Order: sequence, then C-alpha cells, then structure tokens
Amino acid sequence: MFCFQCEQTAKGEGCTKLGVCGKQPDVAALQDLLIYATKGLSQVALAARKAGIKDAKVDRFTCEAIFSTLTNVDFDPQRFVTLIKEAARLRNDLKAKAEKAGAKIAAGGPVTFAPAADLKSLVAQGEAVGIPSAEKLNADIRSLRELLVYGIKGLAAYADHAAILGQEDDAIYQFIYEGMAATLNDALGVNDLVGLALKCGEVNLKAMALLDAGNTGAYGHPVPTAVPLGHKKGKAILVSGHDLKDLDMILQQTQGKGIYVYTHGEMLPTHGYPGLKKYAHFYGHYGTAWQNQAKEFAAFPGAIVMTTNCIQKPKESYQDNIFTTGLVGWPGVNHIATKDFKPAIDKALAMPGFTEDAPGKSVMVGFARNAVLGVADKVIAAVKSKAIRHFFLVGGCDGAKPGRDYYTELVEKIPQDCVVLTLACGKFRFFDKDLGNIGGIPRLLDIGQCNDAHSAIQIAVALAGAFNCGVNDLPLSMILSWYEQKACVILLSLLHLGIKNIRLGPSLPAFISPNVLDVLVKNFNIMPIGTADQDLKAILG
Repeated sequence: MFCFQCEQTAKGEGCTKLGVCGKQPDVAALQDLLIYATKGLSQVALAARKAGIKDAKVDRFTCEAIFSTLTNVDFDPQRFVTLIKEAARLRNDLKAKAEKAGAKIAAGGPVTFAPAADLKSLVAQGEAVGIPSAEKLNADIRSLRELLVYGIKGLAAYADHAAILGQEDDAIYQFIYEGMAATLNDALGVNDLVGLALKCGEVNLKAMALLDAGNTGAYGHPVPTAVPLGHKKGKAILVSGHDLKDLDMILQQTQGKGIYVYTHGEMLPTHGYPGLKKYAHFYGHYGTAWQNQAKEFAAFPGAIVMTTNCIQKPKESYQDNIFTTGLVGWPGVNHIATKDFKPAIDKALAMPGFTEDAPGKSVMVGFARNAVLGVADKVIAAVKSKAIRHFFLVGGCDGAKPGRDYYTELVEKIPQDCVVLTLACGKFRFFDKDLGNIGGIPRLLDIGQCNDAHSAIQIAVALAGAFNCGVNDLPLSMILSWYEQKACVILLSLLHLGIKNIRLGPSLPAFISPNVLDVLVKNFNIMPIGTADQDLKAILG
C-alpha cells in the first residue's frame, strides 16, 4: 500500500505497510480502486451533461463514494466491493444513455474498467492504479493532482452532509466531475492544476454555505450555550461525528426512555442549536477529540453511535457497544443503515449507565456568525478603543502525532487583550481553558464544527467591511492544524479568497512537492508553525 493523504502518515512520507489510522492494505487498495472508478464515472457524467443528460442518483452516489475514502470513515472491505461495482454499473448505464444521445466518450482507462469478480483480484486492480502507478509523472503534476483529489474528498463530504439536509447545488456536482476527470488529463500543466485546486476551494464555499443553510434551517442559528462536561445518573448514549440529523433522530427516538444523550468530538457545537437543545435529555459532552476515543469509549457506560468520519479501531472491551451509521464502517461493528437506532437504544438500556451525578465544569459553545455579529458593535468598539488588540483563529483538526501541544501553549500565552476564535476538533487542545472576557466579550469563542469555517469567514468579511479594509489587513492571524481532507479543502477555500500569512501545522502535507510549496509560499505566504513564543513575537511584535 501507499497512502499519504493525512497529516499523520508514517515518517511524514507515506504509509506503506499499515495505515497509521488503522487502514489495512486491502482497504487502501480498494479505496484507490474506488477513486479510479469514480474518475471514469466522472468522465462519463461530463460527456452525458454535454448531451443534456443529468442523473441525480449518479450525483449523490459520486459524493458518497468519494467521501467514503476520506480518512477515518470506512474501513470495511466488503462495503468498498459494493461501491466499486455500483460505480461501474452506474457508469455503464449512464454511458449507454449518453451515447444514445450522441455523446462521444473516449474508451480505455477507468471509463471501460471492469471490476474483478473476487476480493483478492479487486485488491490487485487497486494496487495497479494507486499512487505509485503515477511515479513516472512529473513530481509537481502528481502533487497537484493529489491535492485536487484530496480537496474534492473534503468537498464531497460537505456536499453529502448538505444534501442529507435537502441542500444541493448542481454546480458542485459539475465541478466534482470536472476535477476528477482533470486528474486524468495529461494536457493540463501546473498552472491549470493550481487553478483547479483554487476553484475547488471556491466551490467548497458554496458547499459549506449550503450545509450552514441546512443546519440552521432545520435547527436554528446557534446561540451561546454552556455545555456540562460531567454526566447525569442514568442510561447513556454517546454520539460522535458531525451529522446533526443523525443526532436529531437519536434524540427523537430516545425521548421518554430514561436515556441521556451525550456528544463526543465534533458534535460538541450541536448543543448551541435551539432545535437540538430543546430536548431535556440532551445533557452534555463526554471526552475530547477523535484520537482519544479508545480510552474514552472504553470508560463510557453506554452505547456509542459513530456518524460521518472519525472512527478508530474499536477495542474488544467496547466493540459490542459501538454502532456505525451512514458511510461509517468497521468490520464486525454493528451498522445501522435504516436510521432506526433501536439496536443502539436497546444496548444503552441494557448497560449500567452512569451510577451517580457528576456535574463537572462546563464550556461555552454557540458563537457562530449570528451570535458574534449580533454584538459586532461591541467588538468594533473594543478594537477601536484598543481593548481588543488582535484576533487569533486557532482551529482545525486534532491528532495524536507529537507537536500539537503547540496549540495549547499558544492559546495559554496569547495576551489578555486578544480574542481566540476556534472551530473543529483542534479546539480540544484548549477548549476547557477559562480565558476570561474583554468587556463582556468572551476571549474564547467556539464558532463550531470544521464546516463552520463558513461562519468564521463571514465574521472576518463583516469586520473587514466595518473597518473598510481587506481581510488581510485585519488584526487577525490564522493558525491552523490539519489532519484529513476536509482541512485540505478549507485551506483551499481560504487561499481562493486570497487570505495570506496562514500558519499551518504541526507538519506540512507530504503530498505537496517542494515546487508546489514554493508557489504557495510566494503567492500566499503560507508558513509552518514555529514555537508559540516565536510565532506570537512575529505576529504581535
């Protein structure tokens, strides 16, 4: 195998024997084969669209298939077998319709690829089309093709989240097909691929806006909310991942059953949504970020439901208590495909639950754009009076690789006249710190999940408008951590907007070639994190 799509890749170069995430070589090969198949499906979909044929089922399937290959989503080889065969079937059906309508579709490669009949042969097919198969390519072309694919993986994830809530935009599907097909086009050079990568960031802004509209349309705009980190005596279900609709269904199905529902990881911000916080048995947050789940889940005395990505190999001690839904999968783990969460509810009722109350401390969430812009006049006045000297956006993905303590140290050392905005699971390095407030404005503002980068951008744009300047001229510094492909596409969105001077860590992507990195440095002054003291001195003087 060879995989280097995430930040924790082995030796900072690539996983070659076993994925650091727990991905087995057969799954890595099957994921590569599925990406190959979706490239062929994309080529056919583009030709079909030119002939006036669109297929909503193909649109949704393509996003789901690509999303399933994102880090820490699906580790079940049999489910990839199904997806690969479905990709070929949909491609063939659409190809026949398109050609009947007069479309000209080039033969060969993924357009005519035929899936093997058995798992071992499918794995061999995947090994033949994986990243090493492009070793003879120019290093910069290969680097940009991979960057584009990983950006599209993040885009597909957000598009799928949004579509689940009824929010779609055909321009997103059109670009996914264009981008995937472009990675097969040898006529495209470095400048073409850089342009496509930035366009991926542009289209992702649409996807995040759609997801924001879906979440807020269904559950209201987040409001500042104190979330207990302790627990209540009683039966318990823990919900992890990102999907608000799954959480809502679990809350509905557990009403009146004597079960308290807790969040884990990126689900923490859901406590700020009025449509979710209305449930009396939606109590608090348990645990921290995804990489700590083995220890935290083993100690949780109830059922656990994983939505979207973030699953790790379950320990034997809790494998019978954990359930997956949606695109998430792990071999041997109970999967709930129908959204009837009765198996998880029954498991929770059969388990001991928490035997006593433990209130614990609490943290604040709910500072999305509506909440922050609702007090924009106070924020602007505080900046003008120099009560607020600087804003730091410190967020992104958390992870287990050494070097992430930097973010904790940085936030602890940020001066008292500065405000920290945060989002995504990177916040768990410091989310429970009491940083106080400035004139009633909390110094630590949790904007939400990773997709709520949309809110952060809206806040920055509004502040720039109020001060009649560009975003790059604001007293604002972005210091980001990354792990998987959603972070990649958010970075591309920021670069598309022309935002400069971003500090990125704890390490730079292994799939970025030196020349491509040089382009990013020259055009956007993107830079690696240093030490907390060095970076604060450079930013604040």
